[in-house]
Amino acid sequence: MTPGKIFEAAGVRGWLHARCLGCTGESGLDPDEPVVLASVVKVPLVLELARQVAAGQLDPADRLRVTAADRLGGTGTAGCADDVEMSLRDAAFFALSVSDNTAADLLFDRVGLDNVRSLLRELGLTRTRVIGSPRDVVATMAEDIGARDAADFARRFPALPVAEVFATRALDPLRTSATTPRDMTTLLAAIAGDTAGPPEACRWIRQLMAQQVNWHRLTAAFPPQVRVWGKTGSLLAVRNEIGVAEYPDGARYAVAVFTRAPTLESRLPDVDHAIGEAARAAIEQIVHDRPNTTFHGRSTGS
Repeated sequence: MTPGKIFEAAGVRGWLHARCLGCTGESGLDPDEPVVLASVVKVPLVLELARQVAAGQLDPADRLRVTAADRLGGTGTAGCADDVEMSLRDAAFFALSVSDNTAADLLFDRVGLDNVRSLLRELGLTRTRVIGSPRDVVATMAEDIGARDAADFARRFPALPVAEVFATRALDPLRTSATTPRDMTTLLAAIAGDTAGPPEACRWIRQLMAQQVNWHRLTAAFPPQVRVWGKTGSLLAVRNEIGVAEYPDGARYAVAVFTRAPTLESRLPDVDHAIGEAARAAIEQIVHDRPNTTFHGRSTGS
């Protein structure tokens, strides 16, 4: 089944790009259309941190303190009831392993939004735009619905009509942090090839992304012998994941999958499954188009 058919069966719109890291093969579905970045933004954020650490500009053991005023909600320290103290290094771990929004907010404060934007320009990711940290994206949503403060937003948002939520800037790739699938596989290829920064910085990013606890999207589509390192991105109707699949024979493929559902349901297992299956189908297409490219694993069917 093609990626397009997989997305159609799951009831979502999908965008995708896959590239072979050891050859010139690639495949995709609208790979140059803008898509909402969501928590995928945490990859360039932590990469910029890693580069600053490698350059001696930041000490990874420096401390951060998460207070009630910092907590945005969600996983990791973002949902803690009490103050938490941790290192920059541990904040990076939480940001990439469990997509901790508050850890990401504090890291943006430390490494600088302008530096993250400069990194994107340096790597040639011209279609990628970052408007700010996770808290900044939520702030645009609060402004768009006319919330007076955080408490008013928390009270009103769950009861909003679906159409009003879809009209917010946060779900419009032309008005929020956004990218393209091709830009993200370009980023992954640079991280995989140690060209996104010093080799030790790229190696650290790969290690952190390999510890992501969410395996229900990209990783679930591959057999256990395939090593996958990736990062999800979820925001209301948006479900994404970017990552690299590394096969035992050395073949490696970077894949970026972005989806948008017509619903705000928080649990859509069919969509999670479709993200991985579409990624796998895109890799199989590369192999099919390049007969000398090796590929090991079960077929996704036809």
